[in-house]
Amino acid sequence: MKKFSLMIAGLGIAVSAIPAAAFAAPAPAPRYGYDQGWQNINARQARIEARINQGIRSGALSRREATQLRAEFRSLERLEAQYRRSRPGLTMAERRDLDRRFDALSARVMIEKHDRNDRNGHRR
Repeated sequence: MKKFSLMIAGLGIAVSAIPAAAFAAPAPAPRYGYDQGWQNINARQARIEARINQGIRSGALSRREATQLRAEFRSLERLEAQYRRSRPGLTMAERRDLDRRFDALSARVMIEKHDRNDRNGHRR
């Protein structure tokens, strides 16, 4: 009987801890400062690359559009590498510059995906 009571008590503690763990995730940082809420460059690059690939698969991006977007993407990767190699490393000004350039590339991906061209680059 004692083992059964201990098992029930342990199960009760475990069940009561589950909801607390579900709400223990930290809140996302606000985007009003670059130190707070700075998006990981690698994650941002992966999202943009995935959007380009998805656009190719769905036919929303023509081959020419995808080639141009990927060339711009690669140039941003080279610029980021150049910034990181520089003496002080990646500064806040360089982060802001990369952030602005990635915003522009992301907007171009969205525009090209929704410009109603087919895979061959012809208007529908």
